[in-house]
Amino acid sequence: MSGRFVRLWAVLVLSVGAQSFAVGQPSAPKTPKPAIVTQADSALDAQTRSLATQLRCPVCQGLSVQDSPSELAQQMRDVVRQQLQDGKSPDEVKQYFVARYGEWILMAPPASGFNWLVYALPGIVLALGIVFLVVLVRRWTSAPRDAASSPTPNPSHTMH
Repeated sequence: MSGRFVRLWAVLVLSVGAQSFAVGQPSAPKTPKPAIVTQADSALDAQTRSLATQLRCPVCQGLSVQDSPSELAQQMRDVVRQQLQDGKSPDEVKQYFVARYGEWILMAPPASGFNWLVYALPGIVLALGIVFLVVLVRRWTSAPRDAASSPTPNPSHTMH
């Protein structure tokens, strides 16, 4: 039985080996020639990344266009890159997206108009919280007014 098993194993190995030679060796994957990256391209990429981090992804609303994996964010990054390549300034590119999506598309909207409240509100809430805590601490640490204003009876005067 063991001789039969060895022969079966040998036939199997030989048939698999013969099939791989008949089909041919898979060719090595062709790697594309590395593109020559110029300093202008790397500066354009850095500027594109910087600007894409300032724009909100319409699909993944909590992420920037740079951080979002969505297809729309990829298209928006391509538009940003193309517009920068065409010579538009970062402010012009942002205005392009604001015109289409509104100021909501900006990760940090400008502090003007109603938006100033977004920047001022944390400070206002913090100040109100401090005032509230000061008032509370004073109430807890001060003696009750009724007890302090009423005289305490002297035991020596009450005994006759």
